[in-house]
Amino acid sequence: MKITTKTGDKGQTSIFGGERVDKDNVRIEANGTMDELNSAIGILRSHIKENDERYTLIIEIQKDIMAIMSLIATPSDCSKVDKTEFPLQGLTQLENNTEKMLSELGDDASFFVLPGGNAISAQAQFVRTLTRRAERRIVSLNKQDAVSPSILEYVNRLSDYFFVFALHEAKISEVNLEKFKKLKK
Repeated sequence: MKITTKTGDKGQTSIFGGERVDKDNVRIEANGTMDELNSAIGILRSHIKENDERYTLIIEIQKDIMAIMSLIATPSDCSKVDKTEFPLQGLTQLENNTEKMLSELGDDASFFVLPGGNAISAQAQFVRTLTRRAERRIVSLNKQDAVSPSILEYVNRLSDYFFVFALHEAKISEVNLEKFKKLKK
């Protein structure tokens, strides 16, 4: 199996449909950041036992990210692909799991916290920050070429999920997080 194409050595790469773009193109930046995010989520998953219900959801999130990456890699005017929306079942699952964790947190979810706690909580906070960066990159891409609104919605909810995930992990592991500031309601 060959891993090199020997076509990107001059700072360009191909996107879906065959067009060549610079490697710092906003589409490549958005996809590269999503790839970083997926890798960081993989590190988080490696800290969670396979029999933990969160493990399975994280795999589904990683699959969603791969699907989103394929859509981001495709220009909106590409005739070689079906322009269907990103499926919202992943979004519903994220929102339901976020709400479930929030209900178990009670007032513990009313503060900004300093990232830390234990390895899982800290990694979830790191994943949250990467998700926010990915969202910013996708918004930049959307200014140049339309991105499915469902992708923007999903990535936004994903950062919420990992914020609550970090708080929830600290609570179930009985680890204290340093509170920074009470959230306004």
